Amino acid sequence: MVSSSYVKIAAGLFVIINLSCSSGNYKAVTEHANDKKYDSEFPYRNGSPQLREISETIYRINSIAFYHAYIFPDDHKIKVKDIDDEVIKRLSIKNTYMDKTSSGTGTVIYSSNGTVGMLTCAHVVDFPDTIVSYFANEKGVYTDNVQSIAFKTRQVIYAAGFPEGSEVKEILSDKSVDVAILGNNFGPRYERYFHLFSYPFGHAGELDWGNFVYFLSFPLNYKMLSRAIVSNPNCDKYNSFFIDGAVNRGSSGGIVLALRDGIPNFELVGIINWVPEDNVNTLQPAPLDDPYKYNPLVPYKGDNYVKEEKFLKYGMAKVISIESIVDFLKRNKNIFIDKGYYFSIYNE
Repeated sequence: MVSSSYVKIAAGLFVIINLSCSSGNYKAVTEHANDKKYDSEFPYRNGSPQLREISETIYRINSIAFYHAYIFPDDHKIKVKDIDDEVIKRLSIKNTYMDKTSSGTGTVIYSSNGTVGMLTCAHVVDFPDTIVSYFANEKGVYTDNVQSIAFKTRQVIYAAGFPEGSEVKEILSDKSVDVAILGNNFGPRYERYFHLFSYPFGHAGELDWGNFVYFLSFPLNYKMLSRAIVSNPNCDKYNSFFIDGAVNRGSSGGIVLALRDGIPNFELVGIINWVPEDNVNTLQPAPLDDPYKYNPLVPYKGDNYVKEEKFLKYGMAKVISIESIVDFLKRNKNIFIDKGYYFSIYNE
C-alpha cells in the first residue's frame, strides 16, 4: 500500500510540473503575439464583440440594369457602325426587354451628417451601356454582322437595410482595380443610422504565407463570417493575395481582416475580388413574368434561348489589397471632396 505522504509528494510534483508547463506555453504565446506582425495562429482570445461590431458595417448590395434589345435578320449583314434609330426602326425584326443583375457586399467607410459612402467592387455595379451579339458563320466563327443590340435604359442599386427605399448611387468606380464607392445623402436625421467601419486600414504588403484572416460578406444573400489563410501574398504589383476561403455569389466586395498581435487588433487588408469560374451555355425556355411558372407536367413548345451560366470553382478567392483601395481614394481625392466625401485617410 502506498503511504499518504508519498501520494501528497507526487500530487505536489504534478501541480508544479503542470503549472510550469502552462506558464511556459502562455509565455510563448504572448511573446509570439507581440512581434508586430500579422498573426498566423488562430486567435486565443474572444473576438466576438469586435466581429459583431464590424458585421454591423456591411450591407448586401443588389444591382439591376434594364435593357431594350433589338434583333436583326442575318441577310442584311448589319454592322455596328451602321446602327442608328432609322436602321433599328426599318430593319429590326423584333424588339424585347432584358435585364442583368448582380449582388455583392458593401462596407460603410464614410458616414457624416446623413451622407454615407460604401466600399465595394466595381464589377458588382458595373453594367455596359450597350450589349452587342454577332452572327456566326457555318464554321462557328463569329462575324461582324450584328445579330442583336441592347441599350441600357435604367439601372438601380440597392443596399438592403438602408432608409428611404434603400437606393444608393455609384459615386465613383475604377474598373482597372475593380473598386467602387457607393453612397447617398439621406439627410441629417439619419446621422446616427449607419454603423461606420472604424478599424485601421492595414498593409497587405506585409502579409505572409499562412497568415490568418477573417472575412465578412453576403454569400447567397446571407451575412456570413468565415476564416481563411493567406496564400501567394504580393502576387502582383498591387499587393493582391489569395485566400482559401469558401466564397460564393454575393461575396464580392466582402472585407478581409487580419490580426496584428492578436484580438482586438483587427486591420482591413483588402476586399474579395473574384473566384475562378467556368462559363457554360445552356438552352432555356423563354422567361415568364412573375408569378407564372412553367408546368413540368406539360411539354414545352415555345422558343429556346441560349443563356450563359457561370459555375464557381470553390476553395480559393483573390483579394484586392487595401493599398489599391487607398490609392484609388487618394487619386480621386478632389472628386470625392466635391461630391461631399471627405475620407479620413485625407488627414494622413
